[in-house]
Amino acid sequence: MPAPAHPVIVLMTDFGLTDSYVGQMKGVILSIAPDARIIDLTHAITPQNIAHGAFILEKSANFFPEGAIFLSVVDPGVGTSRNAIAVRTERALFLAPDNGLLTSILQSRSVTGCVTITDSRYLLPVRSSTFHGRDVFSPAAAHLASGVPIESLGKQIDPAECTRIPMPECHTNDNGKTWEGSIIYTDHFGNLVTSLDAQLLDRSKKWHVHAGKHRHPVSRTYGDAADQQPLAYTGSFGMIEIAVRNGNARETLGLKDGDPVRAESTSA
Repeated sequence: MPAPAHPVIVLMTDFGLTDSYVGQMKGVILSIAPDARIIDLTHAITPQNIAHGAFILEKSANFFPEGAIFLSVVDPGVGTSRNAIAVRTERALFLAPDNGLLTSILQSRSVTGCVTITDSRYLLPVRSSTFHGRDVFSPAAAHLASGVPIESLGKQIDPAECTRIPMPECHTNDNGKTWEGSIIYTDHFGNLVTSLDAQLLDRSKKWHVHAGKHRHPVSRTYGDAADQQPLAYTGSFGMIEIAVRNGNARETLGLKDGDPVRAESTSA
């Protein structure tokens, strides 16, 4: 996969924007690859929530141009023996700690190359034990953007050996009449994104979503509910979400990440 003339590097972290961490990463990248275009996917992954990051990365990757380089850091094991890895798929490159952050990418895409990131030529000369986003992943991504093949970054490994984590599931035990899942994360508006895949719900039937002590009909959009009233709907990720119109579902309903949810059908 040749490097494009103006390579795109996409950043996703749990660093937030209060501190200088993201800015330092961008500085390292542009010092090595000044023609790179840097896009912030998000820096608001729930701290240390690897499953949240894995979900967002997989759901977002297809919206970027072919050849994009995804630099993703949610890394509670930074400085330990966990590997830093680079993965090449048919459309993009992915750099991340080998802690399960690439679980959904590895499961959903054809992998054509996978290496550890160890060659000191492509890292900063002095490396902190707590900030590999700046000292390992940023320079490696910048060198890839400059045309270095991922095979040069380190030892080739079998992608089957990369760490995978259990992801929130959507499953049924009664031929699709009921689907069970959980809340994956809460977005900026307080909407609850669940693991209930809307494509699995029979559209010839009406559906209600049960979460905690609450039961909500599945609506089309926010305007189908009255002001400050809860509703369920299909969100932009294609998953069932729970919201409060013009309000915060997490605060109003008292629900949190990981809580179970259930969708039940009735005849239309």
